[in-house]
Amino acid sequence: MKTVQTGTAQPAGDLTGESLRISELFYSLQGEARDSGLPTVFVRLTGCPLRCTYCDSEYAFYGGERMTLAEILQKIEHYPARHVCVTGGEPLAQPNCLPLLTLLCDAGYRVSLETSGAMPVDAVDERVSRVVDLKTPASGEQARNRMENIPLLGRHDQIKFVICDRGDYDWARFTLDQYRLTDRVGEVLFSPSYEQLAPRQLAEWILEDGLPVRMQMQLHKLLWGDVPGV
Repeated sequence: MKTVQTGTAQPAGDLTGESLRISELFYSLQGEARDSGLPTVFVRLTGCPLRCTYCDSEYAFYGGERMTLAEILQKIEHYPARHVCVTGGEPLAQPNCLPLLTLLCDAGYRVSLETSGAMPVDAVDERVSRVVDLKTPASGEQARNRMENIPLLGRHDQIKFVICDRGDYDWARFTLDQYRLTDRVGEVLFSPSYEQLAPRQLAEWILEDGLPVRMQMQLHKLLWGDVPGV
């Protein structure tokens, strides 16, 4: 087993004794974004200030188990994957998410962060791929988007839109053009809201407009259904 590493990028000294509230920690295939299909360890943090209409992780709003950063790393080390995804809820709602991300990078993992567009991302370790979910009108949380995050993103990062209906699609298409997103980030992802928008319909819209985006479907739900821990 590897020892806990606290490289020079570790903020404010050794914070491995600091803790986070964890909803679940599990090993599965990445179901979304650029690394879809890759074996990945998921660390789902408890809590979220948003209440999106299509949320599929409401069970992570409350509860969970408090674990130190060292304990989280030790659990991750039991799995063979070299990819780790920190998600939620909204992981950045817990301040100790930031040193966890750095700790994982220092330990040699390839790390992604799934975050809403509602939290500042400027303090996230630059080695982390930030997957920012910009909230569409039908999410009910469009007003929470921090558009000032967009200039902070680069080719290492990704932006995701969950599309519920034609209005969401048109808004996402406008935002894509307004902020020149495909010139800024590595991937722009359009995803149909599960069991709300037919995937074929979204595919036809994208093809009709020739959008330079990657359509994605949630692989884990296709394989195992809409259940926690996969």
